[in-house]
Amino acid sequence: MIRSLKDIKKIAVLGAGTMGPGIAQMFAIGGYSVTMWTRSEETRERAKSTLLKSLVTFAEEGLIPTDQIDDVFGHVSFALDAGNAVRDADFVQETIVENRDAKTELYKTLASAVPRDCIIASNTSALNVFELAPEALLPRMVIAHWYAPAQLIPLVEVVKSEKAPQKLADITAALLEKCGKTPVVMKKFIQGYIANRMQMCLNQELFYLLDNGYCTPEDIDKAVKASFIPRAVVLGLCKRADFGGLDMTANNYRNKSYVPPEPVDMPRTLAEHVDKGELGLKTGRGFYDYSGVDRGALLAKRDKQLFEVFKLAKRFMDDPV
Repeated sequence: MIRSLKDIKKIAVLGAGTMGPGIAQMFAIGGYSVTMWTRSEETRERAKSTLLKSLVTFAEEGLIPTDQIDDVFGHVSFALDAGNAVRDADFVQETIVENRDAKTELYKTLASAVPRDCIIASNTSALNVFELAPEALLPRMVIAHWYAPAQLIPLVEVVKSEKAPQKLADITAALLEKCGKTPVVMKKFIQGYIANRMQMCLNQELFYLLDNGYCTPEDIDKAVKASFIPRAVVLGLCKRADFGGLDMTANNYRNKSYVPPEPVDMPRTLAEHVDKGELGLKTGRGFYDYSGVDRGALLAKRDKQLFEVFKLAKRFMDDPV
C-alpha cells in the first residue's frame, strides 16, 4: 500500500476527453511521469494539441517558465491500452464518461491490471462509483472530483471509500496540493459533493425567478457578480455568517425571511431553451445570443479572466481574514 506522498512516482490518467488533458497537465507540472489512456488515435492527437496549447497559455500567464513547456509536455506519454497505461502506476485518476456500464467495465480491468499498492481515484461527478467497483478495489479507492477547466479551477473534492483508510484521502490531497490544486477532504460521500450541491441550490432559485418573471438573466448575473460572489472570495459562506452575526442568520430562520420554492422536475425556462436547441455557447444561443461571436476568442478571454480571479483568490486564501 502507498504509505506516503513520496511513494508516488508514476500517474495514469484514464480518459482524454474534456477533463483528461487538464488533469494530466497539472500532474505533469507537479513533476510526475504521466501516462494518459484513450481508446482512439484521434482523441489522443486532440488531447496532445489541447495539452500543448494550455501549457503555452500557462507560460503566457506566468504560471510556468516558457522554457519549461517542452519539459512538462514531455512528462506526458499516451497509451491506447488501459492495461499498459496503469501497469506501473502508483496513482490512477479515472476520468472517463459518466456512464455506469463504462465505469464498471473499466474498474474490472483495473482490478486485474493495477499494481497492488496503487491508489485509484475517480473523477465522477454524479455516480457513486464505490457501488460499481469490485470489492477488491475499495480498500484503495477514493474520489478526486475536479472541476472544468481542470487546469484552471483550483478545487478538487476528495472522499475515500468507506473501506479505505483515511491516509489514502490525505495522501491524495497532498498530491493534489503539490500539483497546484486546492483539495478539500470530505468526511464521507454524498452525491454532488460540496460545490455542485451549492450550485444546484442556486439553480433552483435562478429558474424560479426566471420562470415567474421576476427578472432577466442579465439582472441575475449583474446582481450576483456585484454582491455575494466577490464577497465569498474573501469570506466564503460560513465565515460570512460569522461576520454578519449568527444571531441574524437565526432570526432569518425564525422570521421566515426566506421561503424556498417548491422543487420542480424541470424548470420551464430551461425546458424551453433546450427544446429549441438553444444550449448556450456550443449552439450560439442560450440565455445570451452568441451568434457571430468568435468562440475560441471568447473562451480565451474567459480563461484569462479566470486566471486573474483565481490568482487573487489564492492571495486571499493564503492570507485569510
